[in-house]
Amino acid sequence: MARLRKQDVDSGVADKPLTDAQKAEIADVRQTYAAKLAQEEILFKSKLQASVDYDERQKMEENYRRDVERLTHERDRKIEKIRA
Repeated sequence: MARLRKQDVDSGVADKPLTDAQKAEIADVRQTYAAKLAQEEILFKSKLQASVDYDERQKMEENYRRDVERLTHERDRKIEKIRA
């Protein structure tokens, strides 16, 4: 571990600990996006149960995957912004 830390220092990567405020913000962002993802899943499942058309179901699944990916990227981007 010490050798890896030395390599990080030599390459200019600094290990900056998070403040308590940053940790709280990150926890809040994660909690918010967990709720948004749960909401998307519930809506997706309810729409999926209402549909019997195969093509429509495929389209709904594609939209769901896209929405989950978008929310995940937004969450990660906000967390990185807080850490910086």
